[in-house]
Amino acid sequence: MGSGFTVIFDCLLLLMLFGICRGSTVGVCYGRNADDLPTPDKVVQLIQLHNVKNVRIYDSNIQILKAFANTGIELMIGISNLDLLPFAQFQSNADTWLKNSILPYYPATKITYITVGAEVTEASNNVSALVVPAMQNIFTALRKAGLHRKIKVSSTHSLGVLSRSFPPSAGAFNSSHAFFLKPMLEFLAEHQSPFMVDIYPYYAYRDSSNNVSLDYTLFESSSEVIDPNTGLLYTNMFDAQIDAIYFALMALNFRTIKIMVTETGWPSKGSPKETAATPDNAQTYNTNLIRHVINDTGTPAKPGEEIDVYIFSLFNENRKPGLESERNWGLFFPDQTSVYNLDFTGRGSLDTTTNSNFTNSNGTWCIASPNASEDDIRKGLDWACSSGNVDCSAIQPSQPCFEPDSLPSHASYAFNSYYQQNGATDIACSFGGAGVRTNKNPSYDNCLYMTLGSNKTAASNATAIPLKSPSSVEKVSIWIPGCILMAFLPFL
Repeated sequence: MGSGFTVIFDCLLLLMLFGICRGSTVGVCYGRNADDLPTPDKVVQLIQLHNVKNVRIYDSNIQILKAFANTGIELMIGISNLDLLPFAQFQSNADTWLKNSILPYYPATKITYITVGAEVTEASNNVSALVVPAMQNIFTALRKAGLHRKIKVSSTHSLGVLSRSFPPSAGAFNSSHAFFLKPMLEFLAEHQSPFMVDIYPYYAYRDSSNNVSLDYTLFESSSEVIDPNTGLLYTNMFDAQIDAIYFALMALNFRTIKIMVTETGWPSKGSPKETAATPDNAQTYNTNLIRHVINDTGTPAKPGEEIDVYIFSLFNENRKPGLESERNWGLFFPDQTSVYNLDFTGRGSLDTTTNSNFTNSNGTWCIASPNASEDDIRKGLDWACSSGNVDCSAIQPSQPCFEPDSLPSHASYAFNSYYQQNGATDIACSFGGAGVRTNKNPSYDNCLYMTLGSNKTAASNATAIPLKSPSSVEKVSIWIPGCILMAFLPFL
């Protein structure tokens, strides 16, 4: 018995050391089709504040690549449909692009995926035939640079790539796409790249609310949908749509390709007929999604299967055409205030009240944690006074909250201001672990700490510094259960 557990422990250690067993991850899509977005360096600070470690962008913008340098954040970059032709035509174009747009910033900027084309089956111009040749040329360029095992190449798809998705076991690819799908799947299987898909249960509900329940799309259903062919039970549409792709892949005998969800989410506002597009529903969907993913729950057809997911989108994008919902998928407004509160760790409580889900502070304040390091507190203070849009004038010399002139005192004032302005929730007091809630009013003399609903205005008065990424202990708490399960399976 003892030797058996020693073997298991050794296997676990090796898996952790080599990163083979890392668990599912949740990232965010950083789209920029909007006015007045923060500069890339401020966006990186916002992302770090919320401990997001995976980000998707839709091009290879140099300023963004520079901003993500030395952050440890894994970046997925994209080649747009409009740029597919030159990459598909000549290998030299792919070589030159890699040399000029990627290699100068790698590995300081941790690029892990390149998406070649996006939802090409939905594109008005027929670019599908260009995707695989472009992917092959990009891969060849990476191989020449010795990066083909470190940076994976794939392409994203909408669920429209399927001709049938219900029941999940009947999932099948649209035969009209076979001419490019088959060579693409062969490419993915050969190079261990994921099949990337954008999944939106919101649209299924919006367009067929008589047949689909809202609770089923929000991971809130108390009933189950049975697949009559397999007997598998589904409690949410996300799993059903993922399994439809798994079954479509298996029908073509591609059983080793993993699925990655490169976009999913829920809009917080919509046109009059889009009644499900609300902050409450958006928060509910994304909160439940994160919990579902990081627990490595898997799907009914693939229990325990790891799946990486990217939430769309970081910001509301006011330049996007179409219905009102198209411009309201963001987690944040361009001024970096939250559209609603979302805990990317999946450990926070779910609050679904109105007014951007702000809750009554119930006599609570946020102050600098006595257990936090000076460096973490300083980073949190600098972030709150700049990117956090907190008015920090009260802690300047000769102002009411300057004395005592100490870092914890100044940080406590700034932390609490951000906390109260952003709903007085657990996540609004996190500051990378540097903040802590208290029931004792920290106000003193003429230094009055903000409470929820007070009319103080926000300002920007300091220079922000990125916050520290999650500790290794936090990371382990998310992905260790899946590793243990995998390690024990051979002994069961």
